[in-house]
Amino acid sequence: MLRRTLMAAVASTLALGIAIPAQADAISDAMAQVQKHAGKKDKWDGPTAGPAAADGKTIVVLAADMKNGGVLGVTKGVEEAAEKVGWQVRVLDGAGSVSGRTAAFGQALALQPDGIIINGFDAVEQQTGMEQARAANIPMVSWHASPVIGPDPDNGIFANVSTDAMDVSAAAAQWAFADAGGKPGVVIFTDSTYAIAIAKADRIKETIEALGGTVLEYVDTPIAETSTRMPTLTTALLQRHGDKWTHSLAINDIYFDFMGPALAAAGIKGDANPKSVAAGDGSESAYQRIRGNQFQAVTVAEPLNLQGWQLVDELNRAMSGAQWSGYTSPLHVVTSDNISFDGGDNNIFDPGNGYRDQYSEIWKK
Repeated sequence: MLRRTLMAAVASTLALGIAIPAQADAISDAMAQVQKHAGKKDKWDGPTAGPAAADGKTIVVLAADMKNGGVLGVTKGVEEAAEKVGWQVRVLDGAGSVSGRTAAFGQALALQPDGIIINGFDAVEQQTGMEQARAANIPMVSWHASPVIGPDPDNGIFANVSTDAMDVSAAAAQWAFADAGGKPGVVIFTDSTYAIAIAKADRIKETIEALGGTVLEYVDTPIAETSTRMPTLTTALLQRHGDKWTHSLAINDIYFDFMGPALAAAGIKGDANPKSVAAGDGSESAYQRIRGNQFQAVTVAEPLNLQGWQLVDELNRAMSGAQWSGYTSPLHVVTSDNISFDGGDNNIFDPGNGYRDQYSEIWKK
């Protein structure tokens, strides 16, 4: 279905006589890249060996903002995996602000946990707390805290867990390019508070422009303020760009949680331009919008629950003196055509690759 949708975009563009063969080839190439990430993820390609689960550990999850669907999904995965190994979990919510995360970090250190999971905020932001954790020999793993995947020794992180953020960004841009028949006019949304967010947005811009599309605007607006900023910002963007605005590309789904009412108020239907495409995370609300054709066409989803299990596994490796697993989790381009598999019926990308059984086997005594 996804292939037919993108082929239709190619055919309609050619029928209008506005695409030269080179452009048609570019659209086909973009479609082929998207297809690599749109199929079922039913084979395990992660670790099959590692240390048995340590006994009786207490860990803290420092959540950037539990209103963020990605952070929430990862936290649920951590809690599920920790229950499997018999660990106690304390979740501290930074509530979407630097001051909130600083306070949460201080509380975490006071609890003297066996390990800390940094969930969804930039490690550089909390350097003081991280240095104190290192001094106390508290191992740390993270989700989306660094532009690198795996060990980040400069920040004291044993392993940073993520899909390949550059692949996620490129896939989102390639889908928009193909869907627009090679003539996208995009607005990119990011948040310069996070180094990874800027890196992802820059990759989106680079990909769109390299393919021959147009970046109408590059918008830097805080994730924590999307609920208040996005409605008026959406209206202003419509006034500035009108029909030239074919696609919205954001570094995660949360930007689109608050766009729909403004688009609807402007008389735009849920499946019309500008179409929303998220380069991560695959939140429950994003799945619901895609399934209902309501102001979001695509999310390039991460396996949030699986990543929660991986965080527990990496933290267990850190506690046991082992090396990090070397695993990079898969991404998934979710559209209305393929939304039903790999957990889609439950509004989550939850790969059918048996990861729970695989990790459980590793952790057995």
